[in-house]
Amino acid sequence: MDMKFSLKKWVMSVAAAAALTVSAMPAMAQQVDKLDQIRQSGELRIPVMVGEEPGYIRDRNTGEWGGFYVEWGKEIAEVLDVKVVPVETTWGNLAADFQANRIDIALGLNPNPSRGLVVDYLSVPLFTDAWALVARPDFDATTWNELNNPDVRLVVQSGGTMQVVAENLTPNATIVPVAERPLGVLELQSGRADAMIVAIFDALQIANQVDVKVIVPEPMLRNPATIGVARTPNNAGFINWLTNWVNQQRALGLAQAKLRNAFDKAGLDTSVLPANFSF
Repeated sequence: MDMKFSLKKWVMSVAAAAALTVSAMPAMAQQVDKLDQIRQSGELRIPVMVGEEPGYIRDRNTGEWGGFYVEWGKEIAEVLDVKVVPVETTWGNLAADFQANRIDIALGLNPNPSRGLVVDYLSVPLFTDAWALVARPDFDATTWNELNNPDVRLVVQSGGTMQVVAENLTPNATIVPVAERPLGVLELQSGRADAMIVAIFDALQIANQVDVKVIVPEPMLRNPATIGVARTPNNAGFINWLTNWVNQQRALGLAQAKLRNAFDKAGLDTSVLPANFSF
């Protein structure tokens, strides 16, 4: 009697498990790889930003977007046989953009622990940057330790990696968050700030436009810039494909050449870069 009951119970359990497996199959089938989703949609949505030249450049006459980040986006889109769709945003809003499914990738991202909760970063850098300052011409601090002073007013872009750097390396400084880079430049020009933390390439661009001093504080903090995608269960194939693309860009010198060409075209003085710095 007990054996019959046990056998019956076992058969019912197996049947129930099989039913659950079958019911789950449609959901699994719907989990299309992110790379395939993009190719099926025919679009690759990338962020674009005002005031972030030469990475993002908007043509004042046509409204078309260019710059080396956009060029990279177009090159990726060409291989995937899709078109690029620009989505205007800011560095600080990227995490929200990924969560809202407004963008597919973002190029030139620096690993950020807060943003990393919703964004997966490639494990390889597209290029290497470093943190720098654009400062008042008479500002003379040259180390992170000298910047860690309440009398020093440091501008950072709110929500960006530079804010993480400032809060960790210069917690005693007076940190002034702004939404966009041009607003930080205005803080400097008005005398309300002493310096602004930016990527070294951005520092060159700002110095080409306004009267500021470029400083690379010691010790130099190298800053890997890579590609980010939304953290989803189906993005592994997309990450693998992008990693292969980045590895080729680096191995063949394509990424480094694009940056140098962009800086030369913009008239940026790369001679101020430290001798021990490379892309």
